Amino acid sequence: MMTSMVIGSRWVVLSKFREAGIRRVVLMMVAFAHCLLSLQVSAQLGGSFPWQSELYTDHELIGRIWDSRRGQFVNDAELWDTLLESSYVLLGEKHDNPDHHALQLRVLQALINADNVDKLTMEMLDNTASENLDAFLETRFESEEALKNFLNWDEQGWNWTYYRGLIQAAHRANVPVSAGNLDAETVMQVYSSPTTAEIEAVLDAEVMSRLLADIDESHCGLLPESQFPPMVRVQQTRDHTMARSLLLDEGKNHGLAVLVTGNYHARKDLGVPNYLIAQHPELEWSDILSLAFLEVVPGEMDPRAYLDQFSGRSAYDFIWFTPAVSNANYCDSMR
Repeated sequence: MMTSMVIGSRWVVLSKFREAGIRRVVLMMVAFAHCLLSLQVSAQLGGSFPWQSELYTDHELIGRIWDSRRGQFVNDAELWDTLLESSYVLLGEKHDNPDHHALQLRVLQALINADNVDKLTMEMLDNTASENLDAFLETRFESEEALKNFLNWDEQGWNWTYYRGLIQAAHRANVPVSAGNLDAETVMQVYSSPTTAEIEAVLDAEVMSRLLADIDESHCGLLPESQFPPMVRVQQTRDHTMARSLLLDEGKNHGLAVLVTGNYHARKDLGVPNYLIAQHPELEWSDILSLAFLEVVPGEMDPRAYLDQFSGRSAYDFIWFTPAVSNANYCDSMR
């Protein structure tokens, strides 16, 4: 009887050792698979890049990635690991820079290849496309023209060649697409109506002051001061709408949501992330990753200068530097 108990005890001990060993092997295999996936996908993010923009291509920041959280440059693998830790990824852009769109597509495709995207929201689509987008994944398109018509694409406002790859990648991967913008009629309604309490409560006085100053600067000082508040209201409502369109359903998702938008909307100090937090108070700022694609400025080598920081919060988590598409002064053409 005693012998049986001893043998039984030894068997239990050996079984526990075997189970512990199996768990270690499984954990090592999972870690190895994750490492391999990171290497494979980060390789898609990096490598040589055929820049299409032609200005300042000899600038030392070109192609480098700045992590404002840690105050240092990072490689593609480090950016990739942080992307995977996020719930929301905002991909900024200068709308007329083809390199920004090509890099956005690289990031989106890498995330899709990792089966890690639950939704793509685009500033370039407005609420006139929302009803059709409900049937986006079930619809097969015979041509690009058919896809554009389905989306009510605004060719005057947005260059289709820059964005078609993003939309087609989402469609191939069965990723839902949502509209983040307002149509012209809604913009006029917002312009002439008071700011809703829900939107008004999001930003503090310091940020509102900055928004008003930026509206003035973006219109080259030619806009009457009386127009500042309604223009800011439209800006805020767009950010609020993008956040609402981007928001994931709790408990129903395993991946992240991606927003493609202008760099200004992607700012964490005054843009869409503030409205995401307001609409989903359980979110942490670290759940939202803002990646800006910014053109280099001649003679400006300090990446911190590109953050345009006016408060304690950085505008972007990461900056990916690219050549510039033009050196024309926009305001000169307005005067």
